[in-house]
Amino acid sequence: YVAAVYEHESILSPTPAAPVERRSALELMGRNLDIYEQQVLAAARQGAQIIVFPEDGIHGFNFTRSSIYPYLDFVPHSHSGKWNPCREPHLYNDTEVVQRLSCMALKNKIFLVANLGTKQPCKRSDPRCPSDGRYQFNTNVALAADGALLATYRKHNLYFENAFDTPAEPDYAFFDTPFAGKFGMFTCFDILFFEPAVNLIRQYKLKQIVYPTAWMNQLPLLSAVEFQQAFSTAFNVNILAANIHHPSLGMTGSGIYTPVKSFIYHNMESYGGKLIVAEIPVITADYKTNLEKTPGRVSEKGKEQSPPSFYAEMMYDNFTFVPLWGEKGELQVCANTLCCYLNYRRVVPTDELYALGVFDGLHTVHGTYYVQACALVKCGGLSFSTCGQEVTDATALIDFQLWGNMSTPYIFPLLLTSGITLDFADHMGWKNHHFFLSKNRTSAGLLTAALYGRWYEKD
Repeated sequence: YVAAVYEHESILSPTPAAPVERRSALELMGRNLDIYEQQVLAAARQGAQIIVFPEDGIHGFNFTRSSIYPYLDFVPHSHSGKWNPCREPHLYNDTEVVQRLSCMALKNKIFLVANLGTKQPCKRSDPRCPSDGRYQFNTNVALAADGALLATYRKHNLYFENAFDTPAEPDYAFFDTPFAGKFGMFTCFDILFFEPAVNLIRQYKLKQIVYPTAWMNQLPLLSAVEFQQAFSTAFNVNILAANIHHPSLGMTGSGIYTPVKSFIYHNMESYGGKLIVAEIPVITADYKTNLEKTPGRVSEKGKEQSPPSFYAEMMYDNFTFVPLWGEKGELQVCANTLCCYLNYRRVVPTDELYALGVFDGLHTVHGTYYVQACALVKCGGLSFSTCGQEVTDATALIDFQLWGNMSTPYIFPLLLTSGITLDFADHMGWKNHHFFLSKNRTSAGLLTAALYGRWYEKD
């Protein structure tokens, strides 16, 4: 099928915390929706059957709970397909935004997924009802090619979003299409948690995911395109990921991902939006992931003397590292119950410093979640203290096999190359209770090769 995602540079309110009338809020959102309209038309002309827009793309961010109120639409939750906002605009009040989105879908005969703020009145008798008498949600809507509202999803894992409430129960949101079957949806920070993302995919055996996001890149392990691809590979799903474009805030990185090929956009240099359109195969539900059956050798550790280990902070976590010295070698580094191993050979020797790092513990900055990571990274400079820094360019080509005795089945394989480009492993999977990833000859200099494990039970 042909899919489109749009990385949008949203027109933002200069004073998001200041109260405004609904009229001014609609005027600002209308300017963003004008851009959406052009992009839907452009995507439809290129044959796209579905288009996805980013999180916060219509209203922006940095609101307070009260200042966002004029920007919120009323969208009834879980009525699936019974309401067509474009054809029945007067059914509910305050639905101007969802009406416009519905009409875009209808006019261009395309499925459309967008993110907006929604409100839902609640009764004083509801113990969870906020004091202002309403819930405010960060919401995705999915609209059919005839404009009907198919599904809504209210974001569960909020990322410092004081303007919004968390729904009482996680939404498991998906919708059906004639061209690729069911699509599931979740938003941004959700991708790092079991609920609802992993549970949704497993429970409903989903193979296509739509993913609006407003992601701040964090190298070396959590750049947007890097993690989006790793998720696609780990769960054997197609992902249509639309990010916001604000390079000054570190926000860029969208793509259309299959487990074996990616169409990505990552641009920290220029401004303006970017439409990606790609034709990708439908993954059918009975396709077995090949992670278990991959050939590969997990060699026994040699008797060589390992270089000295050292500590450095990476992504706010205290990693234990060993440096890669020499043209080739075998390394091991351990923390808690996790041991990481690396066989490597530098194909194009350079004087760049690389290190193998391990972390097995609770990550506690910008969210709390348990990580088990084995990571081969390029350091920022030539001293140990620079390992774990954000690096975007590298020239070294390294053949390697990386493996670790991970305690969780949820391993995200990261492979990031110079200029924030992606590569795919030659082989990966489980062997003798170790997860491994191997690669000969990356397409560009190696930035990061990592096994990023999420041990959800220990969150």
